[in-house]
Amino acid sequence: MPVVKLKPMGATDQIDDFERVRKIHRVLVMHYVEGLSQAEIAKRTGISHPTVNRLVKEGHDRGFVQITVKSPFQSLFELEQQLVEAGGLREAIVTPSVSEQEEVNLASAGKAAADFLLANLRDGDTLCVSGGQGVSAVVNALNPSRAYDVRVVPATGGVQGKHFIDVNHVAARLAAKLQGKAFQIHAPIFAASREERDVLMSLQSVREVLARAREARVALVGIGSVHSDKSTYFNLQTTGRLDLPDIVQSGAAGELVAHLIDRKGALCDYPLNERVVALTPAEFKAVPLSIGISAGERKAEPIASVLRGGFLDALATDEATAARVVGILKG
Repeated sequence: MPVVKLKPMGATDQIDDFERVRKIHRVLVMHYVEGLSQAEIAKRTGISHPTVNRLVKEGHDRGFVQITVKSPFQSLFELEQQLVEAGGLREAIVTPSVSEQEEVNLASAGKAAADFLLANLRDGDTLCVSGGQGVSAVVNALNPSRAYDVRVVPATGGVQGKHFIDVNHVAARLAAKLQGKAFQIHAPIFAASREERDVLMSLQSVREVLARAREARVALVGIGSVHSDKSTYFNLQTTGRLDLPDIVQSGAAGELVAHLIDRKGALCDYPLNERVVALTPAEFKAVPLSIGISAGERKAEPIASVLRGGFLDALATDEATAARVVGILKG
């Protein structure tokens, strides 16, 4: 609700037209402070209604009224601005942390990200996506009011046997909701070796899908944590075993399009990074509008790392996570 502050009268006003300024001031106080309507002021003061209206307008013109808008979500808006400034973002979307459960807050952030996506999506766009729980939360919340003539393409290889985080599954669901066209990638997210990765990337079907992803105008990705064996990253590898101490030793702080990045946002020297079938972080960074979605205490450091690398244009997260990220970036 607007809060109105009456600007003190200056000496010039008092000397120039004291009686009129006093009358304006009286009307403004009755209208904005006491909450009376202009008709009620006219009846109480004996001044005609049109005159009351002119006095109120003149008070505005003279700068006697200053309006400050206060919102119950003012702290969120301020946090968004801090996140924009500290993280080099174009847009930050911060939702209230309504629960101690990460999934609940992620769902709330996903709804906000879905609204932001629809506001920025245009017919004819190509949208590239990663898999994961964050992007799935956006898809779950998506409720478009019309069909979009768009193409949805994977930015990474797929994950066999884990459809809830598989990029092909996510891309298909997203395209279905938008009534657009989905493309599928027929390659795993990690190859068995660097040589196999090169072979997979050279296959026409894989090459064409990733070429479309590079030409996307919009990207929607999750941001992964890597310091807990509960992290989605550990579900991406279907063969072999990921060793958490080795990942920590590499300096990894987070995961973006299946690549491990350090706290400065640079690629880690980690063997699995050479076997990723996906856009590189540099290629992802070239997408005109990149939207990140992530929430939860363990995601704060990964988010900060991604922002330091300059990979995102927009970020959707919850309040508690955003506050931690700002603290890390400023700290």
